Amino acid sequence: MTRRTIAMMGACLLISSFFGTAMAEDKVLTMSTTTSTESSGLLDVLLPEFKKDTGIAVKVLAKGTGAALKDGQDGNVDVVFVHALKKEQEFVEKGFGTKRYAVMHNDFVLIGPPADPAGIKGVKDSVAALEKIAASKAPFISRGDDSGTHTKEQSIWAKTSLKLVETSQSLVIEGKETKVVSKRPENSDAWYYSIGQGMGKTITFADEKNGYTIADRGTYIAYKWGKKPAVDLEVLCEGDASLANPYGVIPVNPKKFPHVKYDLAQQFADWLVSPRGQKVIADFKVQGKQLFFPDAIK
Repeated sequence: MTRRTIAMMGACLLISSFFGTAMAEDKVLTMSTTTSTESSGLLDVLLPEFKKDTGIAVKVLAKGTGAALKDGQDGNVDVVFVHALKKEQEFVEKGFGTKRYAVMHNDFVLIGPPADPAGIKGVKDSVAALEKIAASKAPFISRGDDSGTHTKEQSIWAKTSLKLVETSQSLVIEGKETKVVSKRPENSDAWYYSIGQGMGKTITFADEKNGYTIADRGTYIAYKWGKKPAVDLEVLCEGDASLANPYGVIPVNPKKFPHVKYDLAQQFADWLVSPRGQKVIADFKVQGKQLFFPDAIK
């Protein structure tokens, strides 16, 4: 074998390796999503099945829904998978996303210590429950991170008869400082904790404080029955129609951001709402308890 032949073979191998790497990189989708899809364990089941079917890997950035949508608005991700319906609709209306696909739902629940010092157990009205917590001055833990859960909490406080005051805090998310403005009951510094954390850490902190918080049911189930040691917190208020918690997936608009991997994002959205993706979601359970319910396939 001549040196020239060896050199040509080496060059071919190098070119083959380059294109192989490029193709592999092309099959990686970047997704910004709410922490509840990760903290609940759903993505650990969902994404391997998606890759098995399509060959597409998903790089996950888990954060509050507000920050996840901001990633999409800045063109930093290819797709968002979140749970704040009004914000999602605005995201599409402003041209940042192509279309919102309804994927699944569960609900929000108000959880707290078994002793229930605020006496909210069995209360169906979430507004009345928060008013009772405020009256008792029992610890209440807010995510305070502009997430879908935080947005829901804010909407419930706004319906109470309590006087609210506006506060702001700066959070550092992936090295970027973000200002979160929210409202809380007046004179609540001694019992209202806004911690700027994801759902799992908020549940854990509420458990440590023997306090109350609002959580998505999926993450609560994961922390109550899927982890050891389990949290002691119990569901004390549930069933209010306003506590519905729908999740949607939105490909980022390539007309606004030509660099996004729209084809891969669309494949992901289509797979999530297909019978295959919907079955994976429906079959995901912790100790026999279903965490999410499909919305695309009834």
